[in-house]
Amino acid sequence: MTDVAGAGFQMHRPGADGAPARATASTPQKDDPPTLDAAATVDLRSDDAGARVQAVLDAVDAELVGLHGVKRRIREIAALLMVDRARAQFGLSATRPSLHMSFTGGPGTGKTTVAMRMAEILHALGYLRVPRVHAVTRDDLVGQFIGHTAPKTKEALAKAAGGVLFIDEAYYLFRPENERDYGQEAIEILLQEMESERATLVVIFAGYEARMEKFFASNPGLSSRVAHHIAFEDFSKDELVDIAELMLARDDYRLSPDASTAFGEYLDRRRQLPRFANARSVRNALERCRLRQANRLVEKSGSVGRDDLMTLTEEDVRSSSVFAKSVEDAVDP
Repeated sequence: MTDVAGAGFQMHRPGADGAPARATASTPQKDDPPTLDAAATVDLRSDDAGARVQAVLDAVDAELVGLHGVKRRIREIAALLMVDRARAQFGLSATRPSLHMSFTGGPGTGKTTVAMRMAEILHALGYLRVPRVHAVTRDDLVGQFIGHTAPKTKEALAKAAGGVLFIDEAYYLFRPENERDYGQEAIEILLQEMESERATLVVIFAGYEARMEKFFASNPGLSSRVAHHIAFEDFSKDELVDIAELMLARDDYRLSPDASTAFGEYLDRRRQLPRFANARSVRNALERCRLRQANRLVEKSGSVGRDDLMTLTEEDVRSSSVFAKSVEDAVDP
């Protein structure tokens, strides 16, 4: 899976530049067209905004392997917003829908990538001022002593203003076993901002499905503010192979036929080991294959050609400790 965002996209993580000023617009469109006559018609996809949304949807299809259910939900949300935009042009009621979301699934299933693309769609349609995702975890929101949580949470919200606040492993905000934990304070501030700033901010909560269900069940007010729940399934072996090929092609690499067979066996073994992270684990495995290839080429006597530099061999794949006889031996999968 590639994490390639569209032109002009910004991905902000903790420690990014200063917080932007909050937007005050309450309507989706920055420059709303005049109300159309009742007999007029509009082409939902022919104007600039519609074309930009379609370009993002096409990029999602091209960049992301599998995830058919996720892609369908993205298209449904985009379609709803495009129709609401058309309704506004006719003077029909088009109240801004709730756009806060929950992304559930294992690591490496594309949640951050989809958040990026969703930010582009919402920006194209005027629902966000900037196509930016500010990604945080519990450590960026919750303090360790009294009076520390509110400033941290508000700083994160300020950096996300006008765009998307992406909270990874959001369930760690709620720790009922620790009565002195300040996570609940962060949640209460988020609830206030999700309601009062709903015209300028979208919050996406992400994490494992079972833990996220418990997290939302713990706070009905939070659950009621999240309109879109999108599940990201683990990739199949064939999809992981396709992802690997896309990653390699992007960087001008390829697997030899024997290496391709070996990589399939690698995936069979790696998926049975702890901490498997779907596309993330595939990317890490390919990086280690490249390290082995580089070491092999440097140690090889004589010169190397273009094909040598591009091709990962069976040796580069099978040198992984995943092919060790026992799980305990696979120290560097």
